[in-house]
Amino acid sequence: MDKLFREFGQAHRRYNGKELSTTLSPVAPADDPYRLRNIWNGAGHHDAKAVIKRKIQNNSDGLAHNEVMGWTEVYYAYWKALGQILLVQDASNNNGPVSTWTRVYEAWKDVLNAVHRGYTNHGFEAWTVPCLYVVGNHLRIFARRADVERTSANNYVGEASFQDDFDADSEKNQQLEDCARQLNRLFQLCLSDRTQDLAKSRKWGIYGLANLLFKTYFKLNSATLSRNILRAIAAAYKGDMPALDKFPKSQRVTFKYYEGVMYFLEENYEEAEKHLTEAYGLCYTHATRNKDEQLLAPFPNLQKLFGPLSACIKKGDLAAFGKVLQENEEVYIKLRIYLTIERGRDMCLRNLLRKVFIAGGFEESTEPGKAPLRKTRVPITHFTAGLWAMGQEDIDLDEAECLVANMIYKSFMKGYIHHERGVVVLSKAGAFPGTGV
Repeated sequence: MDKLFREFGQAHRRYNGKELSTTLSPVAPADDPYRLRNIWNGAGHHDAKAVIKRKIQNNSDGLAHNEVMGWTEVYYAYWKALGQILLVQDASNNNGPVSTWTRVYEAWKDVLNAVHRGYTNHGFEAWTVPCLYVVGNHLRIFARRADVERTSANNYVGEASFQDDFDADSEKNQQLEDCARQLNRLFQLCLSDRTQDLAKSRKWGIYGLANLLFKTYFKLNSATLSRNILRAIAAAYKGDMPALDKFPKSQRVTFKYYEGVMYFLEENYEEAEKHLTEAYGLCYTHATRNKDEQLLAPFPNLQKLFGPLSACIKKGDLAAFGKVLQENEEVYIKLRIYLTIERGRDMCLRNLLRKVFIAGGFEESTEPGKAPLRKTRVPITHFTAGLWAMGQEDIDLDEAECLVANMIYKSFMKGYIHHERGVVVLSKAGAFPGTGV
């Protein structure tokens, strides 16, 4: 325990929020595997709070009494939570009393509540906001473990006795749903800060907590709730709010990724591509011809699941896309992404129609000296031939016209269909939005 509070004192003297947040980690580092047990053994139930208060005072010169009391409550709750974590670890080794991840979750929620009170009642400064992310992230982890543990136990009991009287789905994500509410409290704590000096504002914690909420909502199949987070952040920019590029790269990448996925789910593919490309660009600064291969190369499982899909979409190969989707259907359903991936069929078709458009070539400009213009009047028969070339032999002219009409309606193409002449008249500028053509 002495080591813990020496680190606490050093972080306070340096005003280093990242260092401070590591003192609240419930995971022992590889180079100190007995850290949690040593902290737990550093005090007894009868004197733990007094011991913690004394060590905070001894290791943090000049810390106001109000803050001392706040951090004492935080580390006392942390100490009690470690006791529950150690009981779970010991039980897994068939050694000692039994605890559950649900008890760990509830104990860790006490840590979160103590940290929240620290900002509202005890004057915790803004530089300590990394603690909010660490506490919130582990609450999410413990919530998932508690839900899995409870669901497994309920399934076993239900099969053995009263399965018909038990609604497993009603409690499947009980802890994770509660976790979402707790994370939203932390998010609002940062969002509502009215400090004029941004350097001293809790708003520096907004994006880290927003990302935790995105992960939680997506896990709960409640991705639409993420829109509330985006609206709240957009409203915050009307006041004093640090620009996104001032936040750590890891937070920016995650935020842009989820923002892009939400646009994708709403079938706003142009915006989705924009935000996902930004997320990618933050990770990889050197452009290559094979970006997808570079991105997936270190992850063979992801390469297997998504590499062929990416290749089909780029090529516009609808038949191959359908085959890959069918072959991996069970895996995609298990990962709860089947419907999302299935929407990629539109992007595949868009790219096929774009290739047909480009293959049409150019026509001479009517104005002397002007560069040739790309042909913008494309017969439906040309698009039909392109579909046939990609294995869609059973599609006739009427079906091809219907597919093109849907692409125009969904804003994948800009133009209109001249039905009597059997021609698609495309825009001279940006015929296929988001593709540069």
